[in-house]
Amino acid sequence: MKKWFVILVVLAGVALAFNRFPDWKPKKTEPTQGRTTTAVVEHRSIHFAVTAAGDIGPAEQVSVRPEVNGMIATLPVDLGDLVKKDHILLTLDDRDLQTERSTRKAEIDGARINLEKASRDFKRSEELFQARLISQELSDDTKTAFDLAKNSLARAEQGLALVDYRLSKTKILAPFDCTVLTRPVSVGQAVSGSGGFNSGTEVLTIADLTHMIVNAHVNQADVTRLSTGQEVTVDVESVPGLSMKGTVERIAPQSAVKNGVKGYSARVQLKNIDPRVRPGMTANISVPVASAENAVAIPLAAVFTEKGERYVLVKKSPESEEFERREVQIGIADYEHAEVLKGLTPGEIVSLVDTLSKTEKKRDNEAAAATNSTRTVAGGAASAKVGTEKVRQ
Repeated sequence: MKKWFVILVVLAGVALAFNRFPDWKPKKTEPTQGRTTTAVVEHRSIHFAVTAAGDIGPAEQVSVRPEVNGMIATLPVDLGDLVKKDHILLTLDDRDLQTERSTRKAEIDGARINLEKASRDFKRSEELFQARLISQELSDDTKTAFDLAKNSLARAEQGLALVDYRLSKTKILAPFDCTVLTRPVSVGQAVSGSGGFNSGTEVLTIADLTHMIVNAHVNQADVTRLSTGQEVTVDVESVPGLSMKGTVERIAPQSAVKNGVKGYSARVQLKNIDPRVRPGMTANISVPVASAENAVAIPLAAVFTEKGERYVLVKKSPESEEFERREVQIGIADYEHAEVLKGLTPGEIVSLVDTLSKTEKKRDNEAAAATNSTRTVAGGAASAKVGTEKVRQ
């Protein structure tokens, strides 16, 4: 009787302890609430692409600066104007140069007159010297005067050519069909030539907007997947829904750091440019690297890795709540799904969370270790048997 009383007291104490300290009770693993924890293996097309951001700009952009000093006389173009090749962009006041040109022409006329007189004197002196009527010294002096007159005419003609050259630079023409991007000056403003201080005054900035490029910064981890001539897709952030095609034109051989990210500059030539696209807009380029059509695919969240091996947790049956571990071979993956080359069939259900408990993993590892140990013992026994047979022989 006393024995049963002691047993009852012990059981009551254990029950009281469990009720007083609930943390002692074993916790049940509850499935994650509020989100999907399983997925169905299905056929899906997977496309992997390298992405990079960049700025859109013209392929040809020119800063228009006059080559000579002067004051702007006419400026017939303004922001956004379309200008055809060889049309006037601006002209400089050329009145001072025209005056200098008139002076140079007068100098040339005077030099020609002096040359004609020196030529006549030289011919006469040669005749007189042949007749021994003048001395050698006087004949040489007339020849020297003739040579000096020729040099004076040549210098005057060179001076006129220089003035004409400077006059030709007072009229600046469009080098190609272009659009005016900037115009920081106005008519009447004095400007300096490109050979002067600070490389001259910038009067206009022009560009050919029919040929546009994207200057992108590609991460160093992705640049090896790019190659010149590769076709890319370009999405423009400022124009929702706009997508254009482009071609990788150049890839920089030297890395650079931009916004704290080391990468390589790449230039993409745009095709079939939409008229809404303007220089300075931000673009996102997408370079297709690999794709798999109608592949057996699962979400990336269903793929787990342990000791370099990839596995998934597959439902044992549609009605069962238990999962079993299965190794798989993964192919192409994008940012959401992965291609399964081996290990799964469409229609199977996989878990998006690792539901195997630590105890189950430990049991599986112990079972695998026991199997390996059994194989080792069996192998040792076989080796011993072979050795015994050799001794008997």
